[in-house]
Amino acid sequence: MTFLLTLLLLAGSALLAWRLLDHRAERRAMAELVSTQPSRPPRFSPEMVAELPEPARRYFLYTIESGTSLYPVASITMAGRFGMGTKETPNYLDFRAMQTLAMPTGFVWKMHANRGLLRLSGSDSQRWTRFWLMGLLPIARGGNDPDHARSAFGRYVAEAVFWTPAAVVPGPGIVWEGVGTDCARVTVTYRGLSQSVDVTVAADGQPTRVRFERWSNANPEKQYGLQPFGGYLSGFRSFAGFRLPTQVEAGNHFGTDQYFPFFVAEVTAVEFPVDSSCQGLD
Repeated sequence: MTFLLTLLLLAGSALLAWRLLDHRAERRAMAELVSTQPSRPPRFSPEMVAELPEPARRYFLYTIESGTSLYPVASITMAGRFGMGTKETPNYLDFRAMQTLAMPTGFVWKMHANRGLLRLSGSDSQRWTRFWLMGLLPIARGGNDPDHARSAFGRYVAEAVFWTPAAVVPGPGIVWEGVGTDCARVTVTYRGLSQSVDVTVAADGQPTRVRFERWSNANPEKQYGLQPFGGYLSGFRSFAGFRLPTQVEAGNHFGTDQYFPFFVAEVTAVEFPVDSSCQGLD
């Protein structure tokens, strides 16, 4: 009995140490992303987007106020529901999360979720997926491969369209084109990856939905391939000169009868942090 108890204590200690290492890696990765924030970015002017197709120009004039500092890196606090099941049986968990979004470099989404006594925590990034049950049992660990990187790239390029519009202002590796009266497409190319995202805008330029072909294995066959992903945007508020959605619903197979909005979130805060070690530098 004493030997068994010792083994259990050792196993528990090892799992706790493993979880703490994950926490440390998440914090370090978030800090690295924040360090890419320019300390003195240019300020937005309509002339920057004057040559874009009309729906793209309308999108920028709505989402970024003239004179706004173009910070591309954001810290986003959110809460909502995360579906662990299927369209027929969503198995939603309530979640709270903090995300650092730094397109095109990467992102970290760190969350805690629960349903009754069930507890789930962990993180997603462009490098990994790591989730823990009850804080001690690793139940999902993946990433560090080309499929994960390509899938994650699609996610955070799309999220940049509605949460960090400064990151998709035209420039090297960022090209906009018109695809309809009220729809524009941005294509981002970065380190061998390329992702196009369509954004639909209202008459005043407010983005109402995004859609793109995402590299994903979220299908019955669990095989990677391109499939539609997207969501709806609402509840816009102003944050430091940006008009951003605070209500987002998104999921796989967007626009089809298989659409399952597994991610339903309400944003409570958006900040644009600057690495303190870089403040005051040119």
